Amino acid sequence: MSTLLPPDYDALLADLKARIRAAQVRAALAVNRELVLLYWHIGRDILERQEAKGWGAKIIDRLSQDLRRAFPELKGLSPRNLKYMRSFAEAWPDLSIVQQAVAQIPWGHNLRLLDKLADAETRLFYIQQTTEYGWCSTPGPPSHAPSHREPAPPPTGSVRHQL
Repeated sequence: MSTLLPPDYDALLADLKARIRAAQVRAALAVNRELVLLYWHIGRDILERQEAKGWGAKIIDRLSQDLRRAFPELKGLSPRNLKYMRSFAEAWPDLSIVQQAVAQIPWGHNLRLLDKLADAETRLFYIQQTTEYGWCSTPGPPSHAPSHREPAPPPTGSVRHQL
């Protein structure tokens, strides 16, 4: 025996699915933002101590070991990533820029931009394009971008080809 569903059931189901997906996306973005901000703060702390107290690479190695021992389930605490955090904080010394723009894209995207582009203004351009037009780590509009939302032209020169 089949159960008859109310006429508005399909609409309710579609609405609930859309709300669940939207909440999942918002949660993932919030987690990403917090992780990027955490990495910036860790990097800033390392950078400050290296500059003020002459900490070297061996301290970063030890810090990595101790943090990974304390948080074995957490990825991203390798010596290499701690050094990236330091470079990240050095490249973006202004926390307000990190909070407003940089933390809106994934850590891996930030690292690619940091590796490929020395100029903060150009990196910021690509971050803004990524958040506004859905560009991935290789800048450029996605193939499904609506035609009425054209991205701004990239910076002059061969910067885009570097990525």
